[in-house]
Amino acid sequence: MYYRTQHSSDNEDDRQEKVKGSLLPKPVSYGGLPMLTIRVEKIGLKDAVSYIDPVITVSVKDASGSDMTAPQDTPIAMNKEGSYLIYNVDVFVQKCIDSLPLGFAIFFELKHYKPKKKDVSTKCWAFMEKDEIKEGQAALEL
Repeated sequence: MYYRTQHSSDNEDDRQEKVKGSLLPKPVSYGGLPMLTIRVEKIGLKDAVSYIDPVITVSVKDASGSDMTAPQDTPIAMNKEGSYLIYNVDVFVQKCIDSLPLGFAIFFELKHYKPKKKDVSTKCWAFMEKDEIKEGQAALEL
C-alpha cells in the first residue's frame, strides 16, 4: 500500500481528488473507429523517491497547443521502487484517433507537490506525435 504524507491543502475533497486522479472512463467507439488506450506504467528519475504526491497529466493538444480533450491526471503514484514512480493505470483518449487534426500530440507532464511553495510544480514532460503511436510498449524521453 502507498503511504502518503499529510500536507496542508485547501480542503479534504481536493486531497481525495488528487489521490484518485481525474481519469475519464473508456469512451464508446462509434462506427468501429479506433480508440486509443495508453497504459502509463512507470517513470524513471534519479530522485524518484523524493517527490510528494507525484501525478502524470495526460493531454491531447493540436498543433497550436490547444487542448483537444480534457486533460486527465493519473492517481498519485501507487509505489516508488528505486528510481521509478509506478502508476500502472490506463488513460483513455476521449476522441478517436482518426478524428484528431494533423499535427496533434499527446503530452505527459510529471507534476508533484512542493511544500515550501505550497504549490504543484511540473518536473518534466514528454510527448508522442501521431506517427509514434503504435501497438505495444514505448519509452519516451523526458
